[in-house]
Amino acid sequence: QVQLVESGGGWVQAGGSLRLSCAASGRTFSSYAMGWFRQAPGKEREFVARIQWSDVRWSNGRTYYADSVKGRFTISRDNAENTVNLQMNSLKPEDTAVYYCAARGSRPVTYYSTLDSSTAYDYWGQGTQVTVSS
Repeated sequence: QVQLVESGGGWVQAGGSLRLSCAASGRTFSSYAMGWFRQAPGKEREFVARIQWSDVRWSNGRTYYADSVKGRFTISRDNAENTVNLQMNSLKPEDTAVYYCAARGSRPVTYYSTLDSSTAYDYWGQGTQVTVSS
């Protein structure tokens, strides 16, 4: 069983920064991709960012972002620590949500856009609250 544990959430004023981390533990697994999603009260869970390393040319991983966070958020992977991080800068009140880390097993996808859907992921963390005040 694989466990994902998020940390780093909290409260910040608009314009501030937070760094979320997702630590993977449990049995060794080879993930195809990992992602961050978020869910605000009364809204559906939405894609935030993903990183995949299915091609040896992507030594640092290939990243993709939702338009709403592009240029402000950065997803990265720390191989030594087996973690995936989400650096969030220039935070806005509309970024307030519970943020979830997700991992997909080793199965590839035909279209990378498939990884923007929560249904593409096999493992989920418990979520961490991010609150941005205006």
